Amino acid sequence: MIPDLSQYSDQDLAALARAHRDDACRELLRRYKTGVYRLIVKHIGDTEEAMDLTQETFVAGFSALNRYDGDRPFRIWIARIALNKCRDWARRRRVRAFFSRALPLESAHQVASDVPSPDSEATDRRELARVRGAIDRLPQNLREVLLLRGVDEVSQAETAVILQVSEKTVETRLYRARTKLRELLAGTSARARG
Repeated sequence: MIPDLSQYSDQDLAALARAHRDDACRELLRRYKTGVYRLIVKHIGDTEEAMDLTQETFVAGFSALNRYDGDRPFRIWIARIALNKCRDWARRRRVRAFFSRALPLESAHQVASDVPSPDSEATDRRELARVRGAIDRLPQNLREVLLLRGVDEVSQAETAVILQVSEKTVETRLYRARTKLRELLAGTSARARG
């Protein structure tokens, strides 16, 4: 009879996964894939890319299970890997953007635009895009704290562990992120009216 792994602790599942038990990997994936996916989507804003990065996160996590110490929750450990995958993705995207801008003008029609057509954009989607754009303009350290604490509702202590900073630093960065976000949003509102 196959044991019900849903009752096992993360530490026990990690030990079984290290022993090449696929069912333990599946259980860890079942527990945490939705949270990891949401975290990634909120960081990169692209649902299709987020699915790929979620897979990459778990592949990397399962490959590095020997480095999971079990003293911290698996959710925090896998979130840290996901955050690193988001950073890698952002770096690759900046490089691709640089080279696409460097293309000769005559080949510019081959580069797809990320901007939706104005007539298909609803008001609430524009507002969401405006907020997302403002969040994207925040410095990385402020954006990460804002998304973890304000959007994903990760506790201050868990955010500190994920970002490898003190809880006081999390608190300070969150305050700065919210202040800066308000300034950015006020600036885009003023430009839209003017």
